[in-house]
Amino acid sequence: MSKEKFQEKIDAEKKIEPKDWMPEAYRKHLIRQISQHAHSEIIGMQPEGNWISRAPSLRAKMILLAKVQDEAGHGLYLYSACETLGISRQELIQQLHEGKAKYSSIFNYPTLSWADMGAVGWLVDGAAIVNQVSLQRTSYGPYSRGMVKICKEESFHQRQGYEIMSEMANGTPEQKEMAQDALNRFWWPSIMMFGPHDGDSPRTGNAMKWKIKRQTNDELRQSFIDKTVHQAEIIGLTIPDPDLKWNEERGHYDFGEMDWDEFWDVVNGNGPCNKQRLDHHKKAHDDGKWVRKAAKAYSDKQKNLVKN
Repeated sequence: MSKEKFQEKIDAEKKIEPKDWMPEAYRKHLIRQISQHAHSEIIGMQPEGNWISRAPSLRAKMILLAKVQDEAGHGLYLYSACETLGISRQELIQQLHEGKAKYSSIFNYPTLSWADMGAVGWLVDGAAIVNQVSLQRTSYGPYSRGMVKICKEESFHQRQGYEIMSEMANGTPEQKEMAQDALNRFWWPSIMMFGPHDGDSPRTGNAMKWKIKRQTNDELRQSFIDKTVHQAEIIGLTIPDPDLKWNEERGHYDFGEMDWDEFWDVVNGNGPCNKQRLDHHKKAHDDGKWVRKAAKAYSDKQKNLVKN
């Protein structure tokens, strides 16, 4: 198949499947994007797992356990989707450990209080939903189908976080202060999750052309802000942006400029928790080596039994 025929298939809204011909640049773009998504789900378990043993009630602990378990599952779905592109999971993990692959910058910020579990669920998972809903229509079949289940579970995560923030915002003055503090710290990193402005994002052009992405970074960011401002107002919290105001002519909120120096500093490995997150992942991977070795030995034994 030629590149022209491939693009015609994309334009006709037909899914690209693993055995279909695809341009090498399309394959590489998908590997980068899907692996980054998978790494983010797995690394994202760390700041939340830190609070499982300190949850304020048994109900809160059960919900957080279920959420962290979901994130592990999302990582596995995405690694599996990425493997259909001809790369092994071992290579994907190695790229992460060597710093050749990234994960979402948001997970390099610390979670300092229980209110942060609310902010992560409400803002971080809320931002993820805005992005991932459009990915249900992405042009690569395995990625698209995996996103359907992931989006359903992320919606649960967002509601869990919003419930925490709502309860704390309407609790004691100290609890409301904790909720506002969590919002203050996670607001800007959350809206930077969508990536740089469209003009500063060199890969956006191909991603839109190939319908890997259906909306640009700035379109997704605007959609998230428009949805979230009213949610904050309902529970009595204040978005920490003095430039935030409704623009009647545009039909959207105007908002302040993000600190892109901070964003790139975190992306490049200099965030508050970059080293901690990656070191923890490496240690867990090394500690689990014997499990992988035993599982492979058992699998090989079963295959030999079937052959004989």
